[in-house]
Amino acid sequence: MSVSLESLRGSFYRSLRVEGKAERTQVLYGQSLTYLSRWMESQGIPADLENVTRENVLDWLDHLRQRGLTDGTIRTRWRGLRRFVNWLLAEEIISSDPLTKITVEKPEAKPVPVLTDEELSALIGACKGKSFNDRRDEAVIRLLIDCGMRVSELTGIDLDHLDLDAETVVVTGKGSRVRSAYFGAKTGQALDRYVRERGKHRHARNPALFLGERGRFTSDGVRERLKVRAEMAGLDPKAVFPHRFRHTNAHDFLLAGGQERDLKRLMGWRSDAMLERYGSSAADHRAREAARKLRRGDRV
Repeated sequence: MSVSLESLRGSFYRSLRVEGKAERTQVLYGQSLTYLSRWMESQGIPADLENVTRENVLDWLDHLRQRGLTDGTIRTRWRGLRRFVNWLLAEEIISSDPLTKITVEKPEAKPVPVLTDEELSALIGACKGKSFNDRRDEAVIRLLIDCGMRVSELTGIDLDHLDLDAETVVVTGKGSRVRSAYFGAKTGQALDRYVRERGKHRHARNPALFLGERGRFTSDGVRERLKVRAEMAGLDPKAVFPHRFRHTNAHDFLLAGGQERDLKRLMGWRSDAMLERYGSSAADHRAREAARKLRRGDRV
């Protein structure tokens, strides 16, 4: 009796939740099943477990490349399928690995674009004012600059997670992992001013630190406000988004001589994959500055 891939989706998702996988990770892994199933059906191949063969998977991966998908996207699709097959093996739904000897190489780490000090100053300058939005937006921007946290981590902060005296905030990252993030005096001052203004807000009883029109500030709300402040600062709004602050924070930390193991802990990473990206960015910067200092041609 054939077993459809779709009939296994619910059980697979439950196993991911038990492991504490983030919702975004569950979605990405599920997309791998969806795209493989659609491709199989487009080829006249029933999207059944017995048809998840080495040959079919290789043809699917080749199809993704021919469509022009990036190496990173293809690897994401592959990782989702690899995780699904590992689950099938662990549950003894299958007895042999159909993906054996298939390798999808990791894409070469590319330097990540970062925000300059001038751009960051312009964004903060665009928040000068005493209104609730001004106070909140400056506090958000400064916290992103200092801590480089994910936008979901920022919007998940509750008021009682903040310790202004210790200049520390507790955040919950991927997989519900809790860690402390540390900010400086200027960010502490901006947060203090915001918290005082927050007390007058109609949703002040909401436990969330950052408030929007309907209560807890959302990730989309943060993205929208960053675009507004970018336009006010004369910057390209498409180049200013929450994760770019994370890029910038990691880049600056390594550039200042910070240790990779410390950055990994501060950022809440479990693997070294992201370290490779940011290490590449900082290394490029150091090489560029060394070349500028050398300027051998100017000496002859």
